[in-house]
Amino acid sequence: MSVVTRFAPSPTGHLHVGNLRTAILNWLFARRHGGQFLLRLDDTDAARSEEAFVTAIRDDLNWLGLSPDGEARQSARLPDYERRFDTLKAAGRVYPCYETPEELDLRRKILLGRGLPPIYDRAALTLSEADRTRFEEGGRRPHWRFRLDHSAAIEWDDAIRGPQRFDPATMSDPVIRRADGSWLYLLPSVIDDIDMGITHVVRGEDHVSNTAAQVQMFAALDAPPPTFAHAALLTGSEGKLSKRLGSLGVAHFREEGLEPQALIALLARIGTSDPVEPFADPMALAATFDFARFGRAPARFDEAELAALNARIVHQLDHDAVADRLPSGMGEAAWRAVRPNLSRVVEAADWWRVIEGPVAASELSAEDRAYLLDAVRVGQDMDWATDPWHALTGALKEATGRKGKALFLPLRLALTGQPHGPDMAALLPLIGRERALARLQAAGG
Repeated sequence: MSVVTRFAPSPTGHLHVGNLRTAILNWLFARRHGGQFLLRLDDTDAARSEEAFVTAIRDDLNWLGLSPDGEARQSARLPDYERRFDTLKAAGRVYPCYETPEELDLRRKILLGRGLPPIYDRAALTLSEADRTRFEEGGRRPHWRFRLDHSAAIEWDDAIRGPQRFDPATMSDPVIRRADGSWLYLLPSVIDDIDMGITHVVRGEDHVSNTAAQVQMFAALDAPPPTFAHAALLTGSEGKLSKRLGSLGVAHFREEGLEPQALIALLARIGTSDPVEPFADPMALAATFDFARFGRAPARFDEAELAALNARIVHQLDHDAVADRLPSGMGEAAWRAVRPNLSRVVEAADWWRVIEGPVAASELSAEDRAYLLDAVRVGQDMDWATDPWHALTGALKEATGRKGKALFLPLRLALTGQPHGPDMAALLPLIGRERALARLQAAGG
C-alpha cells in the first residue's frame, strides 16, 4: 500500500505552530514511506475563507520545505458532497432537524442541570411529514445530522494512542450540514479522504471524538477508514496550554531569523522518546520517523530550546545554502570562519563588518598599547602567506614573554574590537595584512 497523507487547513487565518506541527508530521510520515503528502484546503466556509490566507498557507509550507505532491480545494468538490449526501439520505443515515440554536441550548442546560450528559435526544426523528411541512412553511429550514449506529461500539487501533473504543449511544448525532446548506467539517473530510485515497490521517488528539463519528461515516459510505494517528497537543514552556502558541506562526519564526530545519527538527521530536537533534537535512529526520515513539503526554514547545537547536543547525550549513542571505562579498572562507560563533545566519553580517572594518577602539592599558606597537613591528617583517596568527603570536611570545590571555586578548581587542569571537587563526587572513597592521597601530596609539 502506498502511503498518502494530507494536511487540511482552513484558509480562515494564518497557520500557527500547532498547525505547522501537523503539517510536519504528515510530511515526515509520507516521506519516510516514500508516499505522497497532499494539501487540502478546507474552504467550504465561504464567509471566512480568504484567498490571501490560501497564498499564505502555500508560502508557509514552501518556507518549511514541505512541498505538497498535490492540492485540492473543498470549494471545488461541492457536487461530490451533494452526491454522497443523497446516498446517505436515501439510506436513512442523515436526517433533518428543525430545532433553533436557542432551543438546543436550552435542552443542553436542562440536561446539565440534571447532571446528565448534554446528548442530542434525536427528537427530530419523531417528527411526522406534517410536522416537517409545517416548519418549512413557517420559514424554518433544517440542519442535518448523521445518524450514528448504536448497535455496536466504535473501535479503531490508533497509531499513537493504541486501541480506542467509543459507545455511540453516549454521543450526539453530529451536525454535518447547516440550515443554509453549507457544510461542517466532518462529512466532507470523510468524502475527501475516500476520493483522495488517504491512507493515514495524522492530527491532534482534540479530533479523537470526531474520528469516532467519522469511522461510522466511512462505513456508511462502504469505504474502509484510513489509519488514524492522534498526536498529543502542544503546551508552552510553562507546562500548560498557552494562548501564545496560537499566535506563533511562520512570520514570527522568520522574523526571529530561525531556520525552517530547526522548527521541523523540534516539532518532529517533542512528545516522543527520541532526543531532539539538529537535523540540517529533514530527509534524514524522516528516515527515523516512527509513531511508535510518540507518547501520550503533552508535547512541550520551548522557544529557548528552538533557539539553541537553531544554532546547532546553523553550524552545519554550507556556504551555498546561505549565500543569498550573506553580505555582498562574503565568501566561503569567511562563512566558515564565523559560522561556529553564530546562533542565526543574520549574525554573519556583524562579523563581516568586523572583517571589513573599521572596528571600534578598545580601552587598553599603557602596557598593552606598547605591546601592540611591538606587534606592529613583528607584523611588518612577518610572512603573512600562511597562518599569520600563529606566526604573530609565536613571535610575540618569544619576544615579550607573554602567554595566555595577556598574549591573545589585546591582539583580539585591537583587531576585532571584541573580547570573544571566531578563531583568530581563521579570521586574521580575512582581515589581511594592511588592515591588521593599521588596527594594531591605531590601538597602540
